[in-house]
Amino acid sequence: MSLAKGSVGKQRRWRAFALASGLLSIATLSGCGADSTGFRPLYGSAAVGGAAVEEKFATVDIAPIPGRVGQRIRNELIYQSTGGGARTTEPLYRLDIAIRESVSSTLVNIEGDAANQVYNLDASYKLIRIADKAIVAEGKSYSRAGFERMTSIFANVRAREDAENRAARTVGEELRTRLLAILSRTA
Repeated sequence: MSLAKGSVGKQRRWRAFALASGLLSIATLSGCGADSTGFRPLYGSAAVGGAAVEEKFATVDIAPIPGRVGQRIRNELIYQSTGGGARTTEPLYRLDIAIRESVSSTLVNIEGDAANQVYNLDASYKLIRIADKAIVAEGKSYSRAGFERMTSIFANVRAREDAENRAARTVGEELRTRLLAILSRTA
């Protein structure tokens, strides 16, 4: 009989603990506005400094990047900033990107032929405020994309292009996320 009373007591204490921690969580999360903790939604519709973050991203002019992969990154960023349409606002920032490409072999057979390769894409960026030419942010982004080597030359070319496209898309998405975070903090 005392065993049953002990287990009922444990259950009651557990329920009380769960209820108290739930109430504490609700009270804590209800105060998570931008003014109390500094957190704010990145993709939300809340205004930041008088304009939504997406609208601020549309004020970034992406400078041309040399090469096919550079053009893919630039096109990705332009599409993400304006939706592919014409720019409707005067640019306030310029984004300069320099890329470095390389290929490394991973699986090498006994004859010395590479069975698989990895396409490496490293991008350095600078976000420059056009008004005073000040560097607002700078950093690096990178992506790696593997591809398989075949006996067909066309298949090898196509596999590498696909790897380049995947890497460019990854770098473009990462840069967009970084820029949105940076622009959400700038006035």
